[in-house]
Amino acid sequence: MKRVGLWLAGAGFALTSTLALASGPEDLLPPAFRDPPPQSTPTPTPTATRTSAPAQPGGTSAPSVSAPVVQDIPSPSNAAPGRVSLPDDFPSLAELERMESFEVNELFGLRPRFDIPAAARRDLAQIGVMDRSEGGFVTGSLANQPAALVRAALEASNGPVVSRWGHILMRRALASRLDAPDGMDTVEFAAMRANTLNAMGEAVVARTLLQDIDTGNYDRALTDAAVSAYLASGDILGACPVAVLRGDVREDGEWQMLRAICAAYLGQTRSSERDLDRALGTGAAPEIDVRLAQRYAGAAGDGGRAVNIEWDEVEEITPWRFALARALGVELPEGLPFTGQTPADYAVSEVLIPATPLLQRVNSADTAGGRGVLSSAAMVDLYSRLWASDAYDQAEKSSAGLLREAYVASTSAERVAAMRELWEQEGDARYARQVVTAYAAARIQPSEELLEDAPALIASMLTAGLDRNAMRWGSLVPAGSEGWALLALAQPDRNGTVSAGDVDNYIDEDGSADSRKSAFLVAGLAGLERLDDDDFGDFAGRLGVNYTRESAWSGKIDAASSFGNQALVALLAGLGMQGRSWDQMTPRHLYHIVRALNRVGLTAEARMIAAEAVARS
Repeated sequence: MKRVGLWLAGAGFALTSTLALASGPEDLLPPAFRDPPPQSTPTPTPTATRTSAPAQPGGTSAPSVSAPVVQDIPSPSNAAPGRVSLPDDFPSLAELERMESFEVNELFGLRPRFDIPAAARRDLAQIGVMDRSEGGFVTGSLANQPAALVRAALEASNGPVVSRWGHILMRRALASRLDAPDGMDTVEFAAMRANTLNAMGEAVVARTLLQDIDTGNYDRALTDAAVSAYLASGDILGACPVAVLRGDVREDGEWQMLRAICAAYLGQTRSSERDLDRALGTGAAPEIDVRLAQRYAGAAGDGGRAVNIEWDEVEEITPWRFALARALGVELPEGLPFTGQTPADYAVSEVLIPATPLLQRVNSADTAGGRGVLSSAAMVDLYSRLWASDAYDQAEKSSAGLLREAYVASTSAERVAAMRELWEQEGDARYARQVVTAYAAARIQPSEELLEDAPALIASMLTAGLDRNAMRWGSLVPAGSEGWALLALAQPDRNGTVSAGDVDNYIDEDGSADSRKSAFLVAGLAGLERLDDDDFGDFAGRLGVNYTRESAWSGKIDAASSFGNQALVALLAGLGMQGRSWDQMTPRHLYHIVRALNRVGLTAEARMIAAEAVARS
């Protein structure tokens, strides 16, 4: 688990204080202070507005008054009366006439910080994509929690989550409209959430989250997170509001090229070409990066300047090169290593970038679907578009043809045979193919003839949360079998515990390495309170797993669950599932995660994560 236990025992959680009971923050201001009092003497300007300009401590925005500002430029003491002395390097009149309007604005400090009127600016509180009515968590879930605890959890969540359902839960928590923890700046909180979403492969969600914040409030951390999200989703021009209005936030070569691209699309072609030529001449960025930027910026002009893209001297693919090449339709050379991210991360970006060729998006969909970035319905849509396309031959559309057969073949046996062929993959790739067949599996009528395929069909349905469809197999699967184990965990409503004898039979027949399936089954059943305490202890001893051993992380997630704080439990559960393979997951972590989720009312997620663990281990 990426040494989660060791890390949590270190400085991160050592700085945290005792968890507080989550509740919404109470507005203690008297009514008179919530809005500026009326002016005793009306004036045409200024207008009292509620702005989000400077982030206030504790995540609130203070009322401010928009008024004209006059900046006095003091004259040097040796200047003659009535005259102003200009700096030695001040442009001449001829140079001023050749400058673009935005350059003149920057020279005289006239560049606006915000691109929207003061009355339309948004508050920095409750930044997010989903509110409570849309499935998000309670807004004040983290408001009363220690900032150091939330900061440590988000900083450590710097990669994908091994569980598809854990990924979906984590995404939901990060995308919810939440107030920042007490003592944490709201912009910092948003930047950390966006960074975690980017690391998970959720660049589109991160981009949407960041677009909930006015450009004038961006700092370096938020800008970096935004650029990463825009590149990973192929939305190069989406970063332009920040690049234009907050151009002083960064000075690196990538930032210079991005600003030049944005200038081209603002009609400032001459300035854009000059800046890109300067970046190439000074070596501010590698030649291939500048050439890609020139090609992209050239699309905004008259197209008179040809730019050749040569990969001969290029040794690696970076996020910048990947995003611009895909957006421009430039073919990437094969065999070059990927840097900055893993090949799997680039595969997820490939699916998210609309300009990527359809066949490549479909081929990368397994990675995105297995992680939880794509839903089953989204994967089916991609496969369907491939099948309907005339740009590819039948061999290239073979997977799409099999999926079609899984839905429309005349008999159940033929449909299952098509699914079985799709599932002929190893490890996580097999699970990803089960995601795309979830709804096809739900259409199969349970029967004795198909009992051998029942575990795979059940696992496929559970990837999309189709638990009630899966339960139709309950009367057919033998007790103690793989199908029985999945249904024992996924069953929506259950009274009482499972039979210890059935669990014993499952353990006896378990052929997984180190009986990992059995260990996960016991962890899930115990966490869902579907196993007697005595039986839990007996099975723990038989499997050699100390499920109840405490650590800094388990203490925090247990405490959060005792307070009923769903959002904090979700964040800590995602932290406990950090990794790229189920080999990195431990039964002890699964037990604490399922137990905590079940205690706070996230039972559906707890059931799906537990069943997924058995299916994928």
